[in-house]
Amino acid sequence: MDRVYQQIVWSSAGLATLILAIASLSYWRMKKRITLLSWLVVFGMGFQAWLGATVVYSVLEPVKITLHMLMALLIVALLLYIIYSVNNEDKRIYYDRTTLVLASFALILTLIQIVLGTQVRQFVDHQIELIGDDTKRLWLQDPSISFYIHRSFSIVVLIVNSFLAYRIFKLNLGHIKIIWILFLLLVEVFSGMAMYYLDFPFASQPLHLVIASILFGVQFYLVLDALKPKISANSL
Repeated sequence: MDRVYQQIVWSSAGLATLILAIASLSYWRMKKRITLLSWLVVFGMGFQAWLGATVVYSVLEPVKITLHMLMALLIVALLLYIIYSVNNEDKRIYYDRTTLVLASFALILTLIQIVLGTQVRQFVDHQIELIGDDTKRLWLQDPSISFYIHRSFSIVVLIVNSFLAYRIFKLNLGHIKIIWILFLLLVEVFSGMAMYYLDFPFASQPLHLVIASILFGVQFYLVLDALKPKISANSL
């Protein structure tokens, strides 16, 4: 049943990206990169589907799980860049080089944290195979070192993003997406705590993964906003 559901999801996503690519042909004369990137997404989705099959056939090999997740985030980044490139919204955002560096650093930290999370997920899946679905309290009874690194690294992620938010609000730079980033980080922290202390309550694991992907997307878009603002903070 899960495999059928995944096939439906992938088919729908593939169809949506194909429609996007066809629609992007109208931008060929004005912005060729929009069309090229849109078709790159289509090929990326095809590669991702193939990669997903290799993950299953490899019996959830850790390296392939991580590569599969990173490829998904790359597709998300491409789609967001396309959206950003065609968005003509007039945003009152001020340029600040330090904020751009901090936002980029925070994005890299999130990527590292997601990679660590995929290793923890692989460990949990292995535990499920060994001791079964009905013993959730034992899944993380003796966790791997990757779990402790993942948990501790979340503190670094929180500190960096909190400092980024402080700078944005202090200088009034206009990056309102930082509010969403802080909210998503809190959801990530609490869902992670729920899995460990409350023995993986219903939907906590997929929620943790989905929120991490959304967090990456919002952070990436904030970096794009910080790259090409219309007003310099020095003019304040």
